[in-house]
Amino acid sequence: MSYKWLCMILISVLSLTAFNTNHTVVDGMSHEKLNKTKENTANSFPTVTANSKPTIRNGHLNYGLSSDTPFTGILSYLLYSGNPDSLILQFFDESLLQTDENYTFNNEGAAIYEMSEDNKTITLTIKDHVKWHDGAPVTGADLEYAFLVIGSPDYTGVRYDKQMQMVAGMEAYHAGKVEYISGIKVDGPKISITYKEANPSLLTGGVWTYPMHKEYLKEVAIADLEASDKIRKTPIGFGPFQVNKIIPGEAVEFVANNEYWQGKPQLGSITLKVINPDLAVKAIETGELDIVEISADQYDQAKKLQNIETLGYIGFSYSYIGFKLGHFDAITKTTKMDNPKMANIKLRQAMAYAIDNKSVGEKVYKGLRSPAHTVIPAISHYHNSDITGYSLHQEKSKQLLDDAGYIDIDGDGIREDLKGKKFTIHFASMNGDANSELLARYYIQQWGDIGLDVQLVDGRLQEFNSFYDMVELDDPKIDIYQAAWQTGSDPDPSGIWDKNSDYNYTRWVNDKSQELLAKGLSPEAFDEKYRKDVYDEWQQLVHDEVPMIPTLYRYNLAAANLRIKNFDFKFTDWSKVAVTAVNAVR
Repeated sequence: MSYKWLCMILISVLSLTAFNTNHTVVDGMSHEKLNKTKENTANSFPTVTANSKPTIRNGHLNYGLSSDTPFTGILSYLLYSGNPDSLILQFFDESLLQTDENYTFNNEGAAIYEMSEDNKTITLTIKDHVKWHDGAPVTGADLEYAFLVIGSPDYTGVRYDKQMQMVAGMEAYHAGKVEYISGIKVDGPKISITYKEANPSLLTGGVWTYPMHKEYLKEVAIADLEASDKIRKTPIGFGPFQVNKIIPGEAVEFVANNEYWQGKPQLGSITLKVINPDLAVKAIETGELDIVEISADQYDQAKKLQNIETLGYIGFSYSYIGFKLGHFDAITKTTKMDNPKMANIKLRQAMAYAIDNKSVGEKVYKGLRSPAHTVIPAISHYHNSDITGYSLHQEKSKQLLDDAGYIDIDGDGIREDLKGKKFTIHFASMNGDANSELLARYYIQQWGDIGLDVQLVDGRLQEFNSFYDMVELDDPKIDIYQAAWQTGSDPDPSGIWDKNSDYNYTRWVNDKSQELLAKGLSPEAFDEKYRKDVYDEWQQLVHDEVPMIPTLYRYNLAAANLRIKNFDFKFTDWSKVAVTAVNAVR
C-alpha cells in the first residue's frame, strides 16, 4: 500500500503545524536573518528531549491527545481513518519494519527483509520473540491475514488502493474468484509478497507491514471487524504497551508489555486522555500532562513555560481547500467526476488567487506555517520547486470569473452562475483550535471580495467526525471543504489521487494524472531522475487543473515536561521513553 498508516492520516485542519523552510518567519524575523545570526529558529527545535537524569523504572506518563472531539476508537491500522485513533495505536501496535532517517525500510524492526533480484518480491522474516500481547507468536500468516482482510470485498476500510492492487493475484481474490492471494507465500515466521511488476515504492512504504492477529480475530467476520469489541474495546497488538482499559472516546490506560521484542519498556504505564486544544498548554503547565502536541497559535504561550521543552520537526503534512467534483461509487470502487457546479477550472483558479496564504502563515500562525505551492510537501525530494503556487491576486481572480461567465447581473455585488441564476458555494470546515473560525471567515470574506457568495455548510463549523463523514460520503451539501493530509515519505500519491481510491475526496478524475501515477510506480521509476520528472509533471498538472488548493505547509510541535527522557518526537520508540521524577515538574 502506498500510503501506510502514517501517510493516510486524516487530520484536523488546525491540529498540526508545519512550514516550508524557505519562507519561515519566527517572532517577526525572517528565516534567512535568523540563520545568519545563529539565533533560535523554528528550524532548530530539538526533536529529542534533553533530559539526562537517572531513570525511574516503571514510572507513569500522562499523554494528552489534543482534540475537540472524542476519538472514534477504531483501533486497527487496517481500519482506522482519523488521526486521534492513530495516536492511540502508536502505543500498542506497530509495523514489522522500521525506517531510517531517510524513511527507507531497514532491518532494525520486528522483521528483516530481502528483495528479489527482479525487484518484484519482498520477503519478510519475523524475528524470534515477537509476540502478540496474549503470548501468541506473530507469524507470516498474520501479515497474510491483513492482506486478505484489505483485499476482501467485505472490507470496510480504505486501504485497498493502487499498490495493494499491484500484488500478484490480489485482483482475482478481490473479485471473489479465489480464496487466497497467489502472490503471497507463508512459511512460519516468513512471508513473501510478489508484485505484478517491479515497484520502486516498496522500500519507502509501498508494502503493507502491519499484521493482524488472525487467531484472535478468526471468529469475527471481515465485514464486522470495524464494529467489533475486539477492535474497539479489547484490541491486541505487539507493541511496547498493551491496552488495559478504554473509556470510549475519552481515555485509554496502557500497561507495559513485559514480553516486548525489544525488551521491557522503561515506563510501567501510560494514560492517554483527550484534552481540548484550548486547555492543552495549561494542562502541561500544571503537570496534568507530560506530553501533548501543540498548535502554532499556542507556541507563544508554551514557550514562556519553564517546566517543558518544545520539540518540533518539519512534517509531511499540508492543509488544503478541496473542490467536490463528483462522487465515489462504493459498488464499483470508482470515482465519478459528475458534479458540474465546481467543474469550471477558471472558477477554481479564481478562488485560489483570492486568498493570501503567506499572510495567514506569518500573522495567524507566527511563521510556523507557510504557503503550500504543490501537493507534495517541500520536505520531500520529489517536491517541484519550480511551481510557485497561487498567491494573492484578486484582480486576476475577477478577470478569470468575468472570462468564465460568472457575472454580477443584478448589481448586488454577487455574481450569478453561468445561466444567470443565484450562485451560492457551500463551504465545509471543521472545529480545531482557536483560529478555526477566524480562518474560515477569512476565506469566506476573501471570496466575497471577488463577488462569490460562499456560506458555511449548516452555518457553522463541523465536528471532526461529522465533517469527515460528510466528506467521505460526498454529502451534496458540500461544494468545497477545508481539510489536511499527512502524506508520508513514500512519494507515490496514488493513495489520495487514484480514481479507485476512497481517499480521492475531491473526486477528480483525469486521464493524464492516471497515466503519470502509473509511470511513477513503473519499473522505469527505479531511475530516480525519471521518477522525479514524472512527479514534477504530475504536480504541474494538479496545479493547473486545481482540484484542490494547497494552502499551508506545517511544522509539528510538541511540549514535553522536563521529567521526560528519551522522547524522540520524530521517530518515537515508546519502549525507550522514561521519566526521571515521580511527579511532573511544575
